[in-house]
Amino acid sequence: MKFLLGVIGCVCVCLSSCMEQVVNGQILDEVPLLFPDYADVTVPASIAPLNFTVDGEFSKIDVVVTGERGQEIHVQHAREIRFPLKAWQRMLEENAGGALQVSVSVKSDGSWKRYALFSIYVSEYPLDYGLVYRRVVPGYEVYGKMGIYERNLSDFKERPLVENTLIHGCVNCHSFPMGDPSRMSFHIRGEHGGTVLTSGGKAEIYHTKTDQTLASCVYPYWHPSGNYIAYSVNETQQTFHSAQHKRVEVVDWDSDVVVYQVETNELISCPQLKSGSVLETFPAFSPDGGTLYFCSAERKQIPAEYDQIRYSLCSVGFDPVTGSFSQEVDTLVSARELNKSVSFPRPSYDGKYLMYTLLDYGNFSIWHPESDLWLMDLETGETRPLDEVNSNNVDSYHSWSSNSRWFVFSSRRIDGLYTRPYLASIDEQGKISKPFLLPQEYTDYYGNSFYSFNIPEFVTGPVQLDPREVEYKALGKERKPFAYRP
Repeated sequence: MKFLLGVIGCVCVCLSSCMEQVVNGQILDEVPLLFPDYADVTVPASIAPLNFTVDGEFSKIDVVVTGERGQEIHVQHAREIRFPLKAWQRMLEENAGGALQVSVSVKSDGSWKRYALFSIYVSEYPLDYGLVYRRVVPGYEVYGKMGIYERNLSDFKERPLVENTLIHGCVNCHSFPMGDPSRMSFHIRGEHGGTVLTSGGKAEIYHTKTDQTLASCVYPYWHPSGNYIAYSVNETQQTFHSAQHKRVEVVDWDSDVVVYQVETNELISCPQLKSGSVLETFPAFSPDGGTLYFCSAERKQIPAEYDQIRYSLCSVGFDPVTGSFSQEVDTLVSARELNKSVSFPRPSYDGKYLMYTLLDYGNFSIWHPESDLWLMDLETGETRPLDEVNSNNVDSYHSWSSNSRWFVFSSRRIDGLYTRPYLASIDEQGKISKPFLLPQEYTDYYGNSFYSFNIPEFVTGPVQLDPREVEYKALGKERKPFAYRP
């Protein structure tokens, strides 16, 4: 043990001695242009190192991070800054509720220049264990290799939960009850199609199309009790634009909302969610379980009037004891009044807010550059755009952390082509911080990746799923049918 400690100490000294001394040179008034942009962001104390590089040409970059408490971190590299994991974790834990000061210097043309300091704020609010997302090439007709993956947010470890190389199909629409990793719903499309429901690590595959429903179940949302899952059933079609700024349109030809009761294995439907003249989609339960939110649009002629389809945000009462719905449907955000369309309503788990995406028309916001996030105060009914996080390109799918102090959303702000996950905090007064890109170990990760990150969902622990069990059951022919109860 003494010999090992001696070797480690020697290595540390060698690394320190390899650092070039930063000689006082030009001192700049502006902060550096970073990629990813981590200047003045707010992060949880458990987040992985915010590794970054600086825009422009240079031969060496030097960074010193100091906190109000604990030791500083000093890193120097020729191309990018990668902070040592344990030192980074220790610094954030010691400075929770405070701030870090970051000094960046770069060497170019043989001389150093030092940028103005910037801060990284360390929130006192904890963040969940990880994110689960789908990684897929954003193609239109084929999907290639893709899968659903789990990422530990405190480091860079990622593990596949299920990949299409196992089941030879498309996997999508994963969902968890309030971030509970022991229960999960996701779909398999293609030759070995079905809906997979897991509980305590055990998986079962269902056939969700019934004689009384339009199609198989699609977009899921769990009831807080875990005994119900709201699904939409959609008949969709993909079309293509000739204009350059838009590529693809995914249109609902027909859609309804149903609720699946787990214990009885029944799909529950009602006229309020199954109208021949109205499209209903994107359901979401309130955190108290007494309200079902959904999006509703008047049916139009397709394809002639595809760009006239606009969805309102609606709600209907739900009784989890009887599995029944109230007769009254409330309109919370009117598409007719705004001349806009709502998608992806997601209430915060503390019951204070409801976040949704607003776009010009339709509901598949990931293909709409104008898509923005909006926030509704559920107590006052007031709603506003989230200017703190919105960009000039797609800002779309979003989900809340279990404590409702963080949210994650998908954005195409970097290049307009690929969706990447961004995180932001919201405090008890509703103040929202500058969003930051999900950290990666190497700063060229996103530039070298041909995958979009879809449907980012927080989980409070490692997901309990056995990929081999899913493979075995998916490749088999047995599918449990859903019963139907009007």
